[in-house]
Amino acid sequence: MKDVVVIGGGFAGVEAAWQAAQEGARVRLYEMRPVRQTPAHRTDRLAEIVCSNSLKSDEPGTAPYLLKEELRRGGSVVLDVAMRTKVPAGAALAVDRQQFAEEITKRVESHPNIEVVREEASSVDEGAVTVIAAGPLCSDALAEEVARLTAGTGLYFYDAISPIVAAESVDTSIAFRAARYGKGGDDYLNCPFNEEEYARFYEALTGAQSVPLQRFEETRWFEACLPIEELARRGVDTLRYGPMKPVGLRDPRTGREPYAAVQLRQENLMADAYNLVGFQNHLRYGEQARVLRLIPGLERAEFLQYGQIHRNTYINAPRVLAPTLQMRERPEVFFAGQISGVEGYVESVATGWLAGKNAARVARGAAPLEAPPRAATGALARYVSGADAENYQPVNITFALLVPLGEEERRRFKKKRERHTRQVELALEEWDSWLEQVRGGEQEPLAAATL
Repeated sequence: MKDVVVIGGGFAGVEAAWQAAQEGARVRLYEMRPVRQTPAHRTDRLAEIVCSNSLKSDEPGTAPYLLKEELRRGGSVVLDVAMRTKVPAGAALAVDRQQFAEEITKRVESHPNIEVVREEASSVDEGAVTVIAAGPLCSDALAEEVARLTAGTGLYFYDAISPIVAAESVDTSIAFRAARYGKGGDDYLNCPFNEEEYARFYEALTGAQSVPLQRFEETRWFEACLPIEELARRGVDTLRYGPMKPVGLRDPRTGREPYAAVQLRQENLMADAYNLVGFQNHLRYGEQARVLRLIPGLERAEFLQYGQIHRNTYINAPRVLAPTLQMRERPEVFFAGQISGVEGYVESVATGWLAGKNAARVARGAAPLEAPPRAATGALARYVSGADAENYQPVNITFALLVPLGEEERRRFKKKRERHTRQVELALEEWDSWLEQVRGGEQEPLAAATL
């Protein structure tokens, strides 16, 4: 059995390494930190979270829940640690980022089949079974190697990080605890605006100075993670119908729904830090302090981390990848995570899970697997391998990617919520059956599961 090489110690990389190791492969996991740092990371921990600490909704019947549940049932190390280090976040699954990364690092480094190599991987041995999961912040040398492997199909977009404030600096005589529609009880702090306060904040935000981007590059924002100031420029009420929507909240000082609201989500189990939900931005640090202190309740905010911006690199996966996440022309090379064109922590974990399983299979001479088509994992693999290559964009898991219900079931389940719940049920039934076959060693029927 050949060894498996995994490049990158982020969400996708650690999951790929873990799954390959659990399948009996000897794994060398390359992580360049702390020898070389990235513009966004701060530590040498594996699976360090640099953006939001939320892994999105874990509410049954939703597409993000489906993906998480598939991974939980599939023995994902990342989801297991996430559940053990979660913090209050309403219907979302959010984690204490420090404890999460520390536990992941401890588990991976202590696995008998995994060797963590702390050096930059700048080239790919095409004779070795390799999973490239370097993430969107891969080094220049590795980016050049990826460009060579993929015949120059690399793309990019800009992504941004939300600010974090010290809990003790939030004025709780103004900010109140509640979750929208009561989902999660009092898991969030909410900073309420009246109309005059919102107008003053909006004017300051849209007039604030941003950090200049790289010269000679077209700015390509990822729609699901737009900087708050870019979103604001789309219209004065855009924020009130987006990250600052006040629906489902009631200000105890007035007994009414505020005009707008900023939600703060707990960062860690100590509850001494909160991040501004949806407030990723690329403003200058001084401008962030000035503008964000106009938020009611944050007038004396102490910023533990300012918002940042970084360039994300990803390949044009439909041109080069099969549904197994192998390169079509180089079947011993796999891609997983954001560099493959999925967006989101759990989406990265899912592609890492599948790539790791398949890398181990290829290493021992077995045929790789295609995830079942109804499953969210299968939907992501289908997207990255079969989307329109001319207009390829990073994607989160949504019901739009899942196999739709048949005509008879659409008539039976008339409400959208009912249809979505049914899609999740069918997907999990197919996923469980597929996992049973995989664990039982049956391989041939799996790729041909019925739609």
